[in-house]
Amino acid sequence: MHGYGPTPQQQTTSRPSSATLTTVRVILVAVTVLSCGMLGWVAMLRLACVTRRPRDWVLLAVVIVLNAALFAFIMDTPDDPEDMSDASALFMMVWIVGLLAGVITYYLYVEIRHYNSLGTPPPFPAAGHPAPLPYQRHPAQQHHQHQRPQPNPYTVQTPPPTPTPAPQRLDQVRAELDELSDYLRKENREGEGR
Repeated sequence: MHGYGPTPQQQTTSRPSSATLTTVRVILVAVTVLSCGMLGWVAMLRLACVTRRPRDWVLLAVVIVLNAALFAFIMDTPDDPEDMSDASALFMMVWIVGLLAGVITYYLYVEIRHYNSLGTPPPFPAAGHPAPLPYQRHPAQQHHQHQRPQPNPYTVQTPPPTPTPAPQRLDQVRAELDELSDYLRKENREGEGR
């Protein structure tokens, strides 16, 4: 149908490896914490790009506005810490901690949930879906070749288990138990006769 050459590949959303996801998450959380929340928009931008949901884009805009307002508040405070009122310092601290906690919690929760919903990628192609070949022959050429099923080189040939003749062994054990029972009865009778 496609002629000579490689077959067209379908674009699928693939799930990155767990190590890659963990590394990205650690880096983004570290950037957010080390910047005291001022770069929290980076984590939210990644989340919005990954999930592509309107809610995440709106929350990205909210975080950017909160960061800009926090920056303006910090610039408006006096340079000397002694001139700053306790209420202003407390308000700024609550703002920073709230922004940090909100961004990190939401980012991790939604991203982990998003990738878990994709499922884990199978290590091998699923049955019925062969792996794409780099070069596929034209269907007319395939009919001229005699195709034999190829053995799997990764399987280990094990000899079939030898069946044990269960009835013979069972009969032998029964006979030995009968013999033992007769012997014990005989011994018991001789012991009573004395």
